[in-house]
Amino acid sequence: MGVPAFYRWLAEKYPLIVSDVVEEEAVEIEGIKIPVDTSKPNPNDLEYDNLYLDMNGIIHPCFHPEDRPSPTTFEEVFQCMFDYIDRLFVMVRPRKLLYMAIDGVAPRAKMNQQRSRRFRSAKDASDAAAEEEKLREEFEREGRKLPPKIDSQVFDSNVITPGTEFMGVLSIALQYYVHLRLNHDVGWKNVKVILSDANVPGEGEHKIMSYIRLQRNIPGFDPNTRHCLYGLDADLIMLGLATHEVHFSILREVVFTPGQQDKCFLCGQMGHMAADCEGKAKKRAGEFDEKGDGFVKKPYQFLHIWILREYLEFEMRIPNPPFEIDLERIVDDFIFICFFVGNDFLPHMPTLEIREGAINLLMAVYKKEFRSLDGYLTDGCKVLILTLILDFGMPPNLKRVEQFIQAIGSFEDKIFQKRTRLHQTRQAERIKGDKARKRRMDDAAPTVQPESLVPVERFSGSRLASAPVPSPFQPSDGVGSAPHQKARRLSSGSSIGAAIVDVENSLEPDENENKEELKTKLKELIREKSDAFNSDTHEEDKVKLGEPGWRERYYEEKFSVTTIEEMERIRKDVVLKYTEGLCWVMHYYMEGVCSWQWFYPYHYAPFASDLKDLGELDIKFELGTPFKPFNQLLGVFPAASSHALPERYRTLMTDPNSPIIDFYPTDFEVDMNGKRYSWQGIAKLPFIDERRLLEAVSEVEFTLTDEEKRRNSRMCDMLFIATSHRLAELIFSLDNHCRQLSARERIDLKVQIKPELSDGMNGYLTPCSGETHPPIFRSPMEGMEDILANQVICCIYRLPDVHSHITRPPPGVIFPKKIVNIGDLKPPPPLWHEDNGRRPMHNNNYNNNHYNNNNNHYNNNQGRQNPPGSLSGLHLGDAAHRLVTNSLQTRTDRHGYQAADGHHQQHHHGHGYNQPPYAPQVPYQYGGYNAPPHGVQDYAPPQSRQPPYQSRGGYQPRGASGRFPSDPYPVQSRGGGHHRDNRGGGGYSGGYNQHHQQQQQHWDGQGGEEHYNNQRGYGGGQHHRQQGGDRNRRGGSHHHHDQGPRHHRY
Repeated sequence: MGVPAFYRWLAEKYPLIVSDVVEEEAVEIEGIKIPVDTSKPNPNDLEYDNLYLDMNGIIHPCFHPEDRPSPTTFEEVFQCMFDYIDRLFVMVRPRKLLYMAIDGVAPRAKMNQQRSRRFRSAKDASDAAAEEEKLREEFEREGRKLPPKIDSQVFDSNVITPGTEFMGVLSIALQYYVHLRLNHDVGWKNVKVILSDANVPGEGEHKIMSYIRLQRNIPGFDPNTRHCLYGLDADLIMLGLATHEVHFSILREVVFTPGQQDKCFLCGQMGHMAADCEGKAKKRAGEFDEKGDGFVKKPYQFLHIWILREYLEFEMRIPNPPFEIDLERIVDDFIFICFFVGNDFLPHMPTLEIREGAINLLMAVYKKEFRSLDGYLTDGCKVLILTLILDFGMPPNLKRVEQFIQAIGSFEDKIFQKRTRLHQTRQAERIKGDKARKRRMDDAAPTVQPESLVPVERFSGSRLASAPVPSPFQPSDGVGSAPHQKARRLSSGSSIGAAIVDVENSLEPDENENKEELKTKLKELIREKSDAFNSDTHEEDKVKLGEPGWRERYYEEKFSVTTIEEMERIRKDVVLKYTEGLCWVMHYYMEGVCSWQWFYPYHYAPFASDLKDLGELDIKFELGTPFKPFNQLLGVFPAASSHALPERYRTLMTDPNSPIIDFYPTDFEVDMNGKRYSWQGIAKLPFIDERRLLEAVSEVEFTLTDEEKRRNSRMCDMLFIATSHRLAELIFSLDNHCRQLSARERIDLKVQIKPELSDGMNGYLTPCSGETHPPIFRSPMEGMEDILANQVICCIYRLPDVHSHITRPPPGVIFPKKIVNIGDLKPPPPLWHEDNGRRPMHNNNYNNNHYNNNNNHYNNNQGRQNPPGSLSGLHLGDAAHRLVTNSLQTRTDRHGYQAADGHHQQHHHGHGYNQPPYAPQVPYQYGGYNAPPHGVQDYAPPQSRQPPYQSRGGYQPRGASGRFPSDPYPVQSRGGGHHRDNRGGGGYSGGYNQHHQQQQQHWDGQGGEEHYNNQRGYGGGQHHRQQGGDRNRRGGSHHHHDQGPRHHRY
């Protein structure tokens, strides 16, 4: 599912679900940084029990950080990750559990997407390297010096895949980090830490969901556990809804639109806008500006699932329902219908585009058809009650889904026709614009410039508001080089007042400036080449959706059929496999993997109108087992990334005589499929034949070393706690009991956790093969200190026994006070295919029916909203404000607003009401239950801080790891001795070979900030409810300091 599009749609439609994170910053006293005391109350007026980290959303940004120079070693990546996790921990401050989940081997259904992404990544890297080499040669011819290229361990981000050496070393580094914090940070003292690394099968977010589901509805479970999940995938919102846990929040970075940050378009520097620009060249900090601090930390936001549920209760209200509506079943159906607009396991259906209001259409059709459906589309994990070769009952028919999707399909002609019209209009406007720009360039003549004046666009980073972006490589011939010259912009192409520029040191660019210019031009070239609009030979649209015969042409072009009979045969199989996929995805979200081997075997999806005769389909799945890590690497890696595999495996990808060499094409077709940018196209790669791959592997697997066998093994989660934790006595007792047992006996032993000792956590403990409580934990990185007098113990954690997921809030849950009412819902928008673009009439009355039954339209055309993507009201005002701020020489404050007295009040808005959500002034609502909320404390913002952490220094990479024991393959164990010659020495290994059990954008924030001092601001369009009941517009208030990392969204 498109991350920015879905998150933006959700947050704009339901603004109260989002609240800005209030961050408390570390302070520096006499050069010593004093970290935040995380044992103090959370300044967000929210106390969370559990924090879950989808670690791949942290690893990827740390390969390309925005708050520091690009890393060149694994150790630099690890340090960036440590800082990243520290910042998240300070925001959330979990009191019971921190769960860190790294992606392990994924189900085969996900490998298609992983394969496409990694092949594209390798191809893009190759193209970028070729373009960079050309630019370097161009610079050399012009006499411009560039710093030499630096060798890097992190040149290939594809190594962020289970089984690589990087992932093995990462596990050790994270173990060290956990020990460091549990030993020295008082806020971690009572927190249990679970690390599920890349040797534990499953995607990170789904391992987290398995943990949450299997903790529910068993003895000791607290129904009012407060969860916070960090990650960048929009899927996390659906997964949060699917848990049916009420107290659930998603934490993520704010997604900015281009130009919304406080970046000056004149000098290109952060921290001020054009109105405040003094024209000074950026001062370097360090020889190559490596110590520069021109980075702004991205703010974060909470998305609260319990408020989203309130919105859905109103939004999905059924007119004249045939029976009493169950909100929990409605939520499950909402999750299911959203799969039609995109997911990671099925290709995009051509009928529906989220940017064309597809979710609005799905919701409108669902509500209109509900009465005739005579029931819900789903029943928990059993989409339409699906059949498995397991114990999930007998198969019913799929007629409800068929009726629903056929109603969607009835709009296909209108959707395709409008899409075609808009595409033709955009093409015509683009051609017209290109011609106009060419005429302006031909007619432009430079104005006379005095010798003492130089044009602004000469200088690196300068930008003109209404002219084409100038090349950063404009020469400076004929311009005086005396320092301290002042210049006023007189050149043609500029239309906004004069800008005074200090040209000191800017006319003699050094190596670092040349390097930055090269990076800028390289990005421009790559983007231009990926833009189909810039191609002289446009890909012909042979399908011509919207014109008669589009269905036949689609199957002929996309599925290579030549006869009507063949088309019908392929269509039926595509429909079967796509329907299987819908069932597979729903089960994956609700219960976990129902088949490790199933995948969708086509590059393209059917039309909505093709999904018919579903009642005749026989949907069955076999559970199977996950791939081994090296087998997955062979299945998803291009040959360019073969360096991350053992030598004999590498030859399978590169040797022309390899029996599977056809799996690794050096070039492949990218079908633009009507899209603009190449990354949006479809990579037509051959699908992996599992039988052939396993046969090839069987010929080389015996050559693996002990270390490679360990990397290729399946393992278990690791649990870390401080020795002062109540659960520690049980772990010590278990370790003492197992000292005389053999390795095999230790593997089979497990002890059930007592929830009263573990803050309500259930499951089993198994001793690790290494030392449970090493007195010294050796640092895996040069420059970082060993942990002396270690007070942390480790063991293997196993999930509770599999049981069915009950898709409703558990008994005893206390619902927060409701803050959403029907007036908070925006009027229903016009359906995209019915919106003719006329200026909407003003009519804000809410239409409960959301459609006009008299003319079969799903909306009332009176009172329509502006078309999607347009700006109006405060959004338009904010855009205008930014334009003016960037254009006029008015003095503004650091947030971009004209300051009356030079001061700003700081208001931190919560999540919809001005009090802790777990201590409202009125009783919670759960039947007649009026017990006080669980764990309510009304804290003031923390003031005190703890002493600094143990110091951390820089470090250099060490040699290869040898820390794991060489147990007979395939029985692998976690653990090892703590010696200097081991990679990480003090690391644990997380368990043994196990039989795997089935385990049942921010929207584009318009505006900077708005304060409530009875003055009008240019806030960004989020409703905020005061306690008195009145609603005020709230801007996206992002108060943050410039200390700490600024992170990149992956």
